[in-house]
Amino acid sequence: MVVFWLIAAGVLFVVEMMTLTFYLLWLSIGALAAGLVSLFVPEAILFQVVIGSLVALGLTLFSKPLVSKFRSSRGFKDTGTEIVGRQGVVIEPIEQGRYGQVKVGGDTWSASSDQYLGKDEVVRVVKRGTTIIEVERWGDMN
Repeated sequence: MVVFWLIAAGVLFVVEMMTLTFYLLWLSIGALAAGLVSLFVPEAILFQVVIGSLVALGLTLFSKPLVSKFRSSRGFKDTGTEIVGRQGVVIEPIEQGRYGQVKVGGDTWSASSDQYLGKDEVVRVVKRGTTIIEVERWGDMN
């Protein structure tokens, strides 16, 4: 069972590195905690799940006040908000209701749009979510 928890922790950690949200990091650490418990009581699967869940929940609840305090501190600047208004290039076509990909600067983002945007079209970032940006054709600025 230890191997299962280590694989789960590793997969969650790798996905976290791609999303940068911290939620999967806490789940990954919870899976590691469950793996440690499985070393001592390998038959108690429910206990492993409960310990892993409690660790992930505890880290999530503990980090929220720290993150909000950090974000409200003087001099904090969220680099992701700087992307709004910037120019990008569509590298994977975007259809209404589906995500495509846009390269902005040196970063590649999943993107949505109210209009069809083909590959290599120049776009402007209108809005940024956690991991998805909303874009419009560069010439359609209102």
